[in-house]
Amino acid sequence: MYNLTVSEEWNSIHPRDLWVYNKLQLSQTLGYTCGPAGLEVPKSGFYIVRPIMNFMGMGRYAREEFIKRDTEYLHPGEFWCEVFDGEHLSVDYFRGESSLVVIGKRKKDFKFYKWDSWEKTDRKVEFPELLNPLKDRYDWINCEFIDGKLIEVQFRRNPDFRFGNSIAIPVWKEDPEPTLPEGTSFRYIEEIDYKRKGFIID
Repeated sequence: MYNLTVSEEWNSIHPRDLWVYNKLQLSQTLGYTCGPAGLEVPKSGFYIVRPIMNFMGMGRYAREEFIKRDTEYLHPGEFWCEVFDGEHLSVDYFRGESSLVVIGKRKKDFKFYKWDSWEKTDRKVEFPELLNPLKDRYDWINCEFIDGKLIEVQFRRNPDFRFGNSIAIPVWKEDPEPTLPEGTSFRYIEEIDYKRKGFIID
């Protein structure tokens, strides 16, 4: 299913499987250096700070912060985790088989919700072994990876490529109305979500 509401997505998940939406629990299970608000970081440095659960998506409130030690100033619903750098992939799996793989491109100084583009690739990505018990309970599972490390899981498909497109270029609310070159196959579609107006797709 595409474009699930929060209610639809929430109610489609068995309570025993909600742990994968808990990004702190997922990160800890995967062995990442992480912890809840209030737990001191092991050493001063930059960490990614995010909501523990975010059914609304779009990287809301995710940010990279320099933390000396104390994290009591963070919101109780947030957690911190070591920072991963590298290629960002969003992968749709159908019953455990890699079906759609897209690469996200974003300027380093952009906010975490703000992507330059997403582009489809023919690459196949192996299903995370940790999730093997789930592939028979949910037809579609979407996973996000940075540098090959699993960072997010959702029991739904990537809605941005349901038009048969191979590229999706977000148009943000502060951007001017897009002007598309004549004679190209690109077109603009309105897809309002958080701070996004729509996409330019091919």
